[in-house]
This record gives sequence, structure tokens and C-alpha cells, in this order.
Amino acid sequence: MYFSYIVRCADGTLYCGYTCDPDRRIRTHNSGRGAKYTRSRLPVRLVYLEKFETKSEAMKREAALKRLSHGEKERLAAAFGAGEKE
Repeated sequence: MYFSYIVRCADGTLYCGYTCDPDRRIRTHNSGRGAKYTRSRLPVRLVYLEKFETKSEAMKREAALKRLSHGEKERLAAAFGAGEKE
């Protein structure tokens, strides 16, 4: 399994990525060993996650997520958060 994800950084910005282990990836980000972008914006919090069968699918979705407007990403995060509470 592979995943595309969005995290919210401490400064409120959003970062998109892909991984095969979301929990480990969030820990890596928060330890300061993740993406250069997130290192100065810690801690990060997972706000959106999608599962895929292949790495290629996850990478394509990551690229599509990065092209979304900030508002579109916020809507995905809000919908994801609402689904987790149900």
C-alpha cells in the first residue's frame, strides 16, 4: 500500500507528500528529518490521507494535490477530519 497525504505545519501552511508508512513519515517529519520545507515549520499534523495500490498512483495523486489551490486543499482536509470523527 502507498499513500498520498497532506500535513498542516505549525505555521498553518500545508505540505503534500507520498509514503508507504504514514505514521513513520509523520514521525520523520516531526523529528526534523523529513522534507526541508517542514523542518522549520514543526510540528506537523496529518490532515488528509488517501490509499493507493501502487507507488505510481500515489505519486500521481501527490502531484495533483500540489496543483490544487489552498482552498481546495483546505476542503479536502476538512472532509477528511469530519470522516475520522464519524
